Amino acid sequence: MTTAIVVGGGPNGLTAAALLARAGLDVTLLEAADEVGGGTRSQEALLPGLLHDHCSAVHSMTVASPAHKALDLARHGLRWRLPDVDCVHPLDDGTAGVLLRSVKDTARLLGPDGPRYRRLLEPSARHWEALSHDVLGPLLRVPSHPLLLARFGLPTPLPATLLARLFSTTRARALWAGVAAHSFRPLSEPFGSAIGLGILAAGHATGWAVAEGGSQAIARSLERALRAHGGRVHTGVRITRHTQIPPADVTLLDLDPAQIARVYGDRLPTRVRRAYQRYRRGPAAFKVDLAVEQGVPWTNAHARRSGFVHLGGTLAEIAQAARDVDDGRMPERPFVLVAQQYLADPGRSAGDVHPVWAYAHVPHGYDGDATEAILGRLERFAPGTRDRVTALRATSPAGFAAANPNFAGGDILTGASTVPRLLFGPRPALDPYSTTLPGVFSCSAATPPGPGAHGMCGAGAAASALRHLGATPDW
Repeated sequence: MTTAIVVGGGPNGLTAAALLARAGLDVTLLEAADEVGGGTRSQEALLPGLLHDHCSAVHSMTVASPAHKALDLARHGLRWRLPDVDCVHPLDDGTAGVLLRSVKDTARLLGPDGPRYRRLLEPSARHWEALSHDVLGPLLRVPSHPLLLARFGLPTPLPATLLARLFSTTRARALWAGVAAHSFRPLSEPFGSAIGLGILAAGHATGWAVAEGGSQAIARSLERALRAHGGRVHTGVRITRHTQIPPADVTLLDLDPAQIARVYGDRLPTRVRRAYQRYRRGPAAFKVDLAVEQGVPWTNAHARRSGFVHLGGTLAEIAQAARDVDDGRMPERPFVLVAQQYLADPGRSAGDVHPVWAYAHVPHGYDGDATEAILGRLERFAPGTRDRVTALRATSPAGFAAANPNFAGGDILTGASTVPRLLFGPRPALDPYSTTLPGVFSCSAATPPGPGAHGMCGAGAAASALRHLGATPDW
């Protein structure tokens, strides 16, 4: 029987392993931690019964993942839940940019900018299921739906600040900037609109969903799918040298490029090893988990019903914070993202005490304490929040890296969102998953299409592995 070893049990490693097992391979997954999941883990971090997500929290790009559909994760227990309001970007005057599931309803709330917003997003959102096969895969290939992809891709090369000129109101520009800022890139750089447009189109198609029972439910459903197809999982197995990896017909590595360079050392061609060692890392996240009695007292009413809230202020303020972070400076007013998953999934709360997840964009390797900066942003748009916080835990960039080596320096995206990375992965190559070692493939979020719980990096690597074996993937 053809054998496969997968090293690393994040969402990409799990997806790759499950798909290979589904294709008939004898698959073993090795995970260094005591449980699988990587960024898709959850825990009772503060109080019994109060469930917090470790990293990945809201999943607008994951619900329609072609790989997860092929694995039928609903059959393995995954349930998606949606809040009343997808995302809100409050402003100091009490107004806000508001994202609803419907493009039409969102456009209505944007007033004079509504028609332009609708023209920008409606075609891609309407056809997202078909479009996702091309967007959530290697870009350097013949697309399945070239006309749809061309329509979606036309504005993606624009800097986010330039695309913002499409809108005339402060709230529309701020709403757009907050979504574009998910890339952790300066908003003035080329292709700064790509990730934001993808998030918006996917969100309007499927909603900004959360997994019932925490993001850990995504990992658990993938593990069940893997086991259902005969695969095995071994946790607590840390691989530091390639000699520790059992022999197999194919090996897939859910490891960041620097780890691959260390594990395989001189076995890698010099040019590949150096490319992996020089791989550019991105900015970091500093996260605060909060236990909040009665929830956050937002000034804006929409924010009280929203699963996700962006605290960034105006377009100019968000752009300045992104420039500071990219330059290695801690912003005076950092961009903060707040998730209120319990609004869609009430089982995460403990009575009237609710879990609130918040993180700030900070420089790579930042060793300061951003807790007060995050609380200050909350107080700006929700006065009285501090009085409702009953417990708090901070996770620094070093804390993220300790929990998951792929997050070196607190870089939860596993690399800077540069154009070469989006096109080629960790090095220029026709097959972005190939390490050039026969039968050895990279499947971390450093490969296309990039970060997220969608598992499509793992799916792409699994497809390359099957083609190496002379088989044809069917997803």
